[in-house]
Amino acid sequence: MNIFARTERLVGPDGMAKLSAARVILFGVGGVGSWCAEALVRSGIGQLTLVDPDCVDASNINRQLPATSLTVGRPKVEVLQERLLEINPSARITALRRRYEKGADFGLQEYDVIIDAIDSLTDKMNLLLEASQAPGKVYCSLGAACKTDPTKVRVAEFFSVRGCPLGAALRKKMRQNKTLPSKPILSVYDDEVLPNLGAPQDPGPGKAVANGTFAHITGIFGFTLAGLVIQDILGTGPSPDN
Repeated sequence: MNIFARTERLVGPDGMAKLSAARVILFGVGGVGSWCAEALVRSGIGQLTLVDPDCVDASNINRQLPATSLTVGRPKVEVLQERLLEINPSARITALRRRYEKGADFGLQEYDVIIDAIDSLTDKMNLLLEASQAPGKVYCSLGAACKTDPTKVRVAEFFSVRGCPLGAALRKKMRQNKTLPSKPILSVYDDEVLPNLGAPQDPGPGKAVANGTFAHITGIFGFTLAGLVIQDILGTGPSPDN
């Protein structure tokens, strides 16, 4: 049984070999990261490390792949690892139930691709700074909340992004700290910012304000990240300088 027959038809045996051999690490498997992970494994990525400290919450069900009424309370990385291995039992899926923190050793030097899909401002900034010093490519998801229009999702180099509050906050914080990424980082973003109309929710300890989200937006963000990674591995992707 060749589960990648339709993919190999498009990219050929050499392309499939490149995808299978690529080493990818993904930080954050929530609304954006979980869809990115599934797209990567369904596309033939053979080695994927998932990093996330959180357990599934009922509030995740509207947009996160691991979240169902049966998985509430379970670690997200474990739920996602099980699903991905059901898709491709031969894949090497490593689940790390850990938070990215400055100085933590995740062996970033060992990966071909590093993906940032975390939502903590400080942790996100530190990850981007550290990852930019590693030899692999770095891709970043900016804010996917408060949006409904799928046609507004865009890709740009991190410092060229405009209209994204999270991107602006990250750049401001980096400049204040006088620390900038040491290489370009392609980022997925959307300049649509809608107001929250419902009652506020408690985001939990250490979390930012919980904004409204839709699955179709977080999914597009995640799939776009996966597309950038796949193009990069196959040698057909855009330059981060553009």
